[in-house]
Amino acid sequence: MKATDRASLDQWYVIETEAAIPVGTMENRLLGVDLTVTRAPDGSITVVAEDRGAPLPTEIRFGFLWTTLGTPERDIFPVPEADEPDRRYVPCGAVSVRASGLRIIENFLDMAHFPFVHTDILGAEPNTEVMHYNVEIRRDVDEVWATNCQFFQPQAALSAKDGIMTQYIYRVMTPFTTLLYKTCPNSANRWDVICLFVQPLDPDRCRAHPVMYLIDDVSTTTELIQFQQLIFLQDRIILENQRPVLLPMEPRKEIPTRADASSIAYRRWLKEKGVTYGTSAMAA
Repeated sequence: MKATDRASLDQWYVIETEAAIPVGTMENRLLGVDLTVTRAPDGSITVVAEDRGAPLPTEIRFGFLWTTLGTPERDIFPVPEADEPDRRYVPCGAVSVRASGLRIIENFLDMAHFPFVHTDILGAEPNTEVMHYNVEIRRDVDEVWATNCQFFQPQAALSAKDGIMTQYIYRVMTPFTTLLYKTCPNSANRWDVICLFVQPLDPDRCRAHPVMYLIDDVSTTTELIQFQQLIFLQDRIILENQRPVLLPMEPRKEIPTRADASSIAYRRWLKEKGVTYGTSAMAA
């Protein structure tokens, strides 16, 4: 099923890691539309959508190929940490998930599942409480932010040696993109940054593109990727078994708790924008 709401169409989306695109032609998909990606011998990239003559707009940003089926009102959001020369740039590949892309974003914002899904890594019993945090829709930048988040983690990062009370800041830039800032075990005054760019293939199927910008001069790139993929594959098991598959938008369809403040703000923000792709509103 193709997207029809402008709020979903008029966004920039990652569709591939730029370095992974070979010379020649490859197939791709976005919002129910088949795409053809062509890389010329000179390195230039063209993306064409089915039933469209002219190529789609494209950008290379953060090491990824971005495109859009609509007319975005804004450029791709900034991530200043991506330009800091001492950070490790760690793209973690693409993970296919049979779930709504919006479910992926909401799961990323959820701390309550840490002890039960990422046991002895991002959480462990009996430390299961999600302490009060602040969440807001920042109207000046049109983003959702959750601040003052904290959670005890046995292994907050691959380089962490002991359990620590980890500080988090969550930022949702567009309906299908988010990132978090979290305590950096190797630098007391800086944050590690983990981004998640979701590519909705269909309402109930997507690809997730995680990338990290880390202060870590000890771990190998392979170790860092394996650690992050372990975390995400643990999430995928839960995501693919959630019901309903599409994100519910009706009040009281899913009963939130105090720990779900970021999810409540995210859904309200989606409603304000008129996002329906990947939500229960598609069946209405």
